[in-house]
Amino acid sequence: MKRIALLLAFSALAAPALAQDGEGPYSANSEAKSWSLFGEEKARFEAKVTDALCALTGDCPADCGAGERPMAVIRKDDNKMLLVNKSGAPNFTAANYRLSEFCNQDVEVDGLLVGDPDLTPGIGAKVYQVQLIRAVGSEEWLKTNLYTKQWAERYPEAKGKGPWFKRDPNVKAEIEKNGYFGLGLDADKAWLEENQ
Repeated sequence: MKRIALLLAFSALAAPALAQDGEGPYSANSEAKSWSLFGEEKARFEAKVTDALCALTGDCPADCGAGERPMAVIRKDDNKMLLVNKSGAPNFTAANYRLSEFCNQDVEVDGLLVGDPDLTPGIGAKVYQVQLIRAVGSEEWLKTNLYTKQWAERYPEAKGKGPWFKRDPNVKAEIEKNGYFGLGLDADKAWLEENQ
């Protein structure tokens, strides 16, 4: 929990001023698709890809955690770290695998800066939702919406029907250890007894 709070605090440092119309200093030439979110701002810029733990603690594996760590980009023009919490796919881990393929590389990214200081008083954080990525100098954009395909390749033993997260070995291990509510197996048992 402390790491999440720390990540949000550091991402607050990267939040540029938002104009009234949702356009900001990085909106020029952006091809990002709007998701109609509060405080949404299109943003295209050059950055270096890293994982958030590396940027904050100096614990830097060569592969940025191979998609198992929260990812971040360090914006080139102002050296600000932006926590990447989403991609073009409808889940909050989808950016990890795609971005880890560009670990420690200079890239151009296009997506949405999201956050509204009025809704998160005291934090003021904006997080980045990357939709497109390419190596600096490359002409070809890559979409960041391949998470479930990449996940299935990584965990072939979890093949089956239903949402990926119900079959994910990491999620299952966490539930087995700490229960569905994260409060321990005794809390799950008590809830089930009270609610059956």
